[in-house]
Amino acid sequence: MPYVESNGARIYWEERGSGEPLLMIMGLGYSLEMWSRVAPALAEHYRVIVFDNRGVGRSDVPSGPYSIAGMAADAEAVMRAAGLERAHVLGVSMGGMIAQEFTLQYPERVHSLVLGCTAFGGPRAVPASPAVISILFARATMDAEDAIRAMVPHIYDAGTPRQRIEEDLALRRQTLPTTEGYMAQVMAVMSWSSYDRLPAVSAPTLVIHGATDELVPPGNGKLIAERIRGAELVILPSASHIYFTDQPEASMNATLSFLRRHPLS
Repeated sequence: MPYVESNGARIYWEERGSGEPLLMIMGLGYSLEMWSRVAPALAEHYRVIVFDNRGVGRSDVPSGPYSIAGMAADAEAVMRAAGLERAHVLGVSMGGMIAQEFTLQYPERVHSLVLGCTAFGGPRAVPASPAVISILFARATMDAEDAIRAMVPHIYDAGTPRQRIEEDLALRRQTLPTTEGYMAQVMAVMSWSSYDRLPAVSAPTLVIHGATDELVPPGNGKLIAERIRGAELVILPSASHIYFTDQPEASMNATLSFLRRHPLS
């Protein structure tokens, strides 16, 4: 199994497909298995690199709190282990925060950037409602099944077929994070912001967001797009936080269209 050492932790990573490299960074508490709806289709066109952030999946769970900058360094270690100098970078939710930090810290490594259902953090970001934030923290101490289902109304669109959601939840059950790993990631999110630094991003950027996202309201995507010169913004109707499950075809089309317009060569 491929692992790379990064700042005292072993980070698990995988690759599939061939072509131009695409580094994909997953969100809070989720392992790389949550790319199951996305990675196979992207791997038909790109060399897809996926990994487990520290604290989840098969990566180590060192003592927290973690930092977004530290997890961006983990992503850079994965990229080096894959032998890549430059790649397209796609991050969702917390992974979108890591992708922003990665781009700011390692601009020469990023050819193009896709930021999904994410925010720039800090006091200027559009917050979730107090009720949603309360559930986010409470999940750490809930029974496993309750924790899995607690956020469903807030991260999936009401029109998404229930069977599709249940497929996601079945994957989730296989790779639930520990309380320690989950809370260490939460603290990383809560202590980070890129607001003042975002205008320095020069890579071509796509910002994609679900219109009904209650966890990271879509106003955040609009604000990010305003802060990055030339960024494209796609707001997906009938899509919430897990937009690639709510609207798989529309989100994939938007992503592929953007990547094809910004080839590495």
